Amino acid sequence: MREHTDLLTLRSQLARAEKQARKAAAERAPIPRPQPIRPLKPQREQDLEGVSTDDFSLSRAHAKLRDLVYDGQYHVCPHAVGHARAEGFLEPDIVNVLLTGRVRAIYTQEQRWLVCGYFESGGIRLPLHVVAQMPNGQGGGGLDVVTAFIPKHPHHIISRARLALLLRWDDEKLRLHTSTPGSRAGARGRGRWKKGA
Repeated sequence: MREHTDLLTLRSQLARAEKQARKAAAERAPIPRPQPIRPLKPQREQDLEGVSTDDFSLSRAHAKLRDLVYDGQYHVCPHAVGHARAEGFLEPDIVNVLLTGRVRAIYTQEQRWLVCGYFESGGIRLPLHVVAQMPNGQGGGGLDVVTAFIPKHPHHIISRARLALLLRWDDEKLRLHTSTPGSRAGARGRGRWKKGA
């Protein structure tokens, strides 16, 4: 008489056979060697002086950042709102980056964090960097979103000098000029847009 085999017995036998096959393949495979990290150029080392990028600090900063945002203890500064309006993203995009993005650098002297993430505009996913600051150092006063911008090089940690230049805001009003096609005094041609330009 034929033995009755249970479906669960067959599944467990198959799982054991697959596990043994994976183990045998792993023993035959060569051990990958870690790739050596390229040294930074001296100018880049000088730019990143005072910027913390170790994983432990970044993960702690990100946990604290998310807790503050979830608790509603954040404030979006007028400078960040001005950049948002000028570059085409909104305040909810900034908050979304704070929640879903990654803390890429901690500027220890200024107690600022560079958070990198993405936002969607017109069906296109664009990078967005947000700079947040603890106003009283490590105190419990909340989080200030100092600025937000669309980076030219999204995977590049910006230096402290570049960050200082981004945060300098001498004029509260945004200057804009809208040009319309048409003839004006001193212009050549009939005032139409050139097709080749």
